[in-house]
Amino acid sequence: MQFRTDLAMESRDWAGKPSGVMTRTRVHGTIEETFVCIETEEAAKALEKPAGAYMTISHPDLYRAETRDRMELSRCLAKALKTLLPQDGDLLVVGLGNRHMTADALGSRVLESLLITRHIKDAARDEIKDRLRGVCAVAPGVLGITGMETAEMVHGIVEHVRPAAVIAIDALAARECSRICTTIQVTDTGIRPGSGVGNHRAGLTKDTLGVPVIAIGVPLVVYASVIARDALSLLFHDMDMDEDAHAQAIDALLDKVSRQGLGELVVTPREVDEMVGRVARILSDGLNMALQSRLSEEEILSLSHDSL
Repeated sequence: MQFRTDLAMESRDWAGKPSGVMTRTRVHGTIEETFVCIETEEAAKALEKPAGAYMTISHPDLYRAETRDRMELSRCLAKALKTLLPQDGDLLVVGLGNRHMTADALGSRVLESLLITRHIKDAARDEIKDRLRGVCAVAPGVLGITGMETAEMVHGIVEHVRPAAVIAIDALAARECSRICTTIQVTDTGIRPGSGVGNHRAGLTKDTLGVPVIAIGVPLVVYASVIARDALSLLFHDMDMDEDAHAQAIDALLDKVSRQGLGELVVTPREVDEMVGRVARILSDGLNMALQSRLSEEEILSLSHDSL
């Protein structure tokens, strides 16, 4: 049975850390930063992830973090983004997902606190006018509501706006329950909208859009079969039974139970509304710091609640 995940660090562990994958981890305080670089096509195939750089920022209480930790998380995100962003040019931020489904509304929620400046750069206050970077944003919705592929809509906007890069934000799926709302992943490989729930759509990548695409995601869902698998593993461990000897039977049972009737189920925590709101603010603050790097943190925070 396949247990898919959008996190490169989980794919690396699940694949047995194959060659062609470079990993580096740094811990400071309660925050852990992990850098995974998939360097070869063989490694990409083994991890089922495109070759490229993946950076994850983890905190055990991400959405419940105190103010000081929240700001540090935003700074870590800003630092990761700055290593991937072109230095000059306007930027397009795309908030992916269905805003009417809380577990899939992360992208649109992030845009609510993002500094949008492309249309008013020339009208901004003199003291910040020359230091503002042009940022525009869109929340294109989902195919079932718009009747249009997200990639089609974003491609049309890119052709008109001609940004230096696109930043796409989406909810992800994790392999481990402990990753739910505790990890932020940043990658330069782009993203496939809906991949977190197995609903594969056309990708937002440099190949499809013609500009660099940076993806930011937070795991907010996990497959029910993953929870069942972990529960059975604990049961086998407690009963001192050989899990490997019964692996095929377990997989067959889980496949039958999880797919009958309603098909594969995807699970999210009951506190997801609170989680999404708080994590969205951490992401928007980090994005504002990275995209408006010529402004101080104090100026960014004041502009987030004020008029330009």
